[in-house]
Amino acid sequence: MKTTLLQRDICWANPEANRQRLEQRLSELPPADLYIFPEMFSTGFCTDPEGIAEENVSEGSLAWMQRIASARGCALAGSVSIKENGKFYNRFYFVYPDGTYCSYDKHHLFTYGGEHKTFTAGKERVIVTYQGVRILLQICYDLRFPVWSRNRKDYDMVIYVASWPTPRVEVWSALLRARALENQCYVAGVNRVGEDPSCQYSGGTALIDPYGHTLGACKDGEEGEVTADIDMEELERFRQKFPVLDDADAFELM
Repeated sequence: MKTTLLQRDICWANPEANRQRLEQRLSELPPADLYIFPEMFSTGFCTDPEGIAEENVSEGSLAWMQRIASARGCALAGSVSIKENGKFYNRFYFVYPDGTYCSYDKHHLFTYGGEHKTFTAGKERVIVTYQGVRILLQICYDLRFPVWSRNRKDYDMVIYVASWPTPRVEVWSALLRARALENQCYVAGVNRVGEDPSCQYSGGTALIDPYGHTLGACKDGEEGEVTADIDMEELERFRQKFPVLDDADAFELM
């Protein structure tokens, strides 16, 4: 499965401009099976979403993703700030080439930045299947909580879309590799660059393989893309040869 990660600067609170810029860039890129955007790719990361979050799903970023996915014959993934029934959600959409989609609402809200004061936390862990690859959907701060992303032999790849600030970017890079190693899976970490009213972002977008090797990474501080293949045959050979997941402690979240 050929996967492209897009490290982008994001225009603050301007969904139309961000979608137009992304669409232009996608038109210039070689074909891939899956394209992944950063967290809140249409607005930038907002903890005060009133007037910024998208409300009209039929005309907003989800509809745009469905149109692009259908036109390019690919899948698209990324999170959007959504207002639904009077509540706000940081919602990760995974859109298939036929326009159908699955969504995951961010579980670990970023209390340090006040996200928990306005957003509603998701309660469900979401795994999608695409081209034979089982993919766990996660958002930014979720990366710090390994129990939530623990591989129960139910996924092959995890995607973290993020707006992870520059001062903590080394933590981002270390934890991406840790999640790949401990869960014996591929990890796609897609972060933004640029700045918003609160933070600066330097990227660190990378695709990590189950051995902890970096298959590809974007240049720090710049917009860019990285493309690599998810090799399921190699993953299965590794898991059979070195069955780490078989020895995991058995427990359940209450």
